[in-house]
Amino acid sequence: MSDQISEVLSQAKDLAKKYRELTGKPLGITGEVAEFAAAELLGLELAGARQAGYDAVRHVNKNTQVKFQIKGRCIPSGASPGQMLSSIHLDHEWDIVILVIMDENYEVLSIYEADRPAIKEALLVPGSKARNERGVLSVAKFKSIGREVWPGDETNPGRY
Repeated sequence: MSDQISEVLSQAKDLAKKYRELTGKPLGITGEVAEFAAAELLGLELAGARQAGYDAVRHVNKNTQVKFQIKGRCIPSGASPGQMLSSIHLDHEWDIVILVIMDENYEVLSIYEADRPAIKEALLVPGSKARNERGVLSVAKFKSIGREVWPGDETNPGRY
């Protein structure tokens, strides 16, 4: 099934690129591509459709699982540095937020993760309506409180 999904997403990415070329607007597949890529690259199990709070899980043992909320951001070359993530809701059930950063062709460039305490602290710092009321963080802030988990190299072998 994974191969079939990969093929469908490949076709969707081609359509999204063509749509952006024709209209200058995104087609809106970033989230789905990010979820599938994170699951494949990090060995996660995707949750059911419309699961409130989390998108994937990792089973630690028979009685314990870690719940991941997955955010995707497509950052074309030459994009402004102020890229933002979609809302992160503290009232939902999740343990870790994953950020999948992709290029304009929906190819994964890197994956970061941040745990709930770090996200909560960043969202609750006084001063920003977007951050405090809507649960929005910038990509730069997320990267500063998180850690890169993909790709790995000699200095950062990645966790997965």
